[in-house]
Amino acid sequence: MRPADILRFAFGAATGNRLRTLLSMLAMAIGVAAVVVLTALGDGARHYVIDQFSSLGTNLVIVLPGRTQTGGFSPANVVTSIPRDLTVADARAVGRASTVLRVAPVSVGSADITASGRLRSTIVVGTTSTYLDVRHFAMAQGRFLPDEDWEHGSPVMVIGGKVKRDLFGVEPALGRLVRVGDRRFRVIGVLASSGVGLGMNTDEIAFVPVSIGLQMLDTNSLFRVLVEARHRDALELAKMQTREIIKARHEGEEDVTVITQDAVLATFDRVLGTLTLGVAGIAAISLAVAGILVMNVMLVSVTQRTPEIGLLKALGATAGAIRAAFLTEAALLSAAGGVLGFAIGHAGAWVIRYLYPAYPAFPPDWAVAAGLGTSLLTGLVFGVLPARRAARLDPVLALGKR
Repeated sequence: MRPADILRFAFGAATGNRLRTLLSMLAMAIGVAAVVVLTALGDGARHYVIDQFSSLGTNLVIVLPGRTQTGGFSPANVVTSIPRDLTVADARAVGRASTVLRVAPVSVGSADITASGRLRSTIVVGTTSTYLDVRHFAMAQGRFLPDEDWEHGSPVMVIGGKVKRDLFGVEPALGRLVRVGDRRFRVIGVLASSGVGLGMNTDEIAFVPVSIGLQMLDTNSLFRVLVEARHRDALELAKMQTREIIKARHEGEEDVTVITQDAVLATFDRVLGTLTLGVAGIAAISLAVAGILVMNVMLVSVTQRTPEIGLLKALGATAGAIRAAFLTEAALLSAAGGVLGFAIGHAGAWVIRYLYPAYPAFPPDWAVAAGLGTSLLTGLVFGVLPARRAARLDPVLALGKR
């Protein structure tokens, strides 16, 4: 049999029973679609987390109160006991390090803000004028917090765009007074929208001087300190200097966690990359199930086409040609199912992106190639047994089963 004859024979066998062929293709398609969608979710989570941390700024060293017991960073153990406060004075001392460009102390709390008879609850961030440059934010209107003594801040506030719309509507906000508890603040600026970063939407945040933010929370301890190194090559040295300065100020006790942005990104990239491989492996199990179905379909096909196989062998077709014909049929079923699954998987990933625009659910190229390749390989592997059985049929006995 020529290659064209083998292909024609396999195609005719595949289209001879359309329902059986459709079910085999669907089983393979489900497996490939599962690989595509699940890896799109896993890789999308990895990129989403990386984008969130990248939005913090560049060349950042992050100081958190409390020490991780392992001496390194792990997302599960950032929050620990706090033996000593991380203070504004600590942040100011770090800012004098030779490798540090600027420092932004940060306190975070929630409060109800009232203005013009309207009330809304929002996140209140206490910080300094340097925060705008550290985070690379921009102003839509007015100006950011003034450059003044960190210990004695003015009663001023910078609000996000959504806070402005909720409190003042279309009216101008600059110069207006707002009330937080028994305190009054004058709005001096409206922050330009920059999306969501680390779970906080800048449109829904109000900024006040750090000293007032700490007073509102009735605490001396900062939520974190953002330290910007002078350049990327100085990042590790800035981290070391920051740790040593705070350790010296805390009587020799290393009771803070100092991490770099790159360390955080590397940790999440490694964890979520492994997760993506894991879900891809789980999804690949369905391809094995689909392969078993293809094998069963091919065994049934051998039984039903026994007289035809006997006739071919009587006319001179070799065992190798018969084997090649059935393997080609299995490959056609697997390839068609793989392509169908590829289309379904990409459609599923598109639906996820449509419902959650901020979530980059794009399947990685390696997952798509692996899914399609595995589907074809699975079909061929599980097609070997039926092909061998067909090739071993005795032509006389096969013809006798008409």
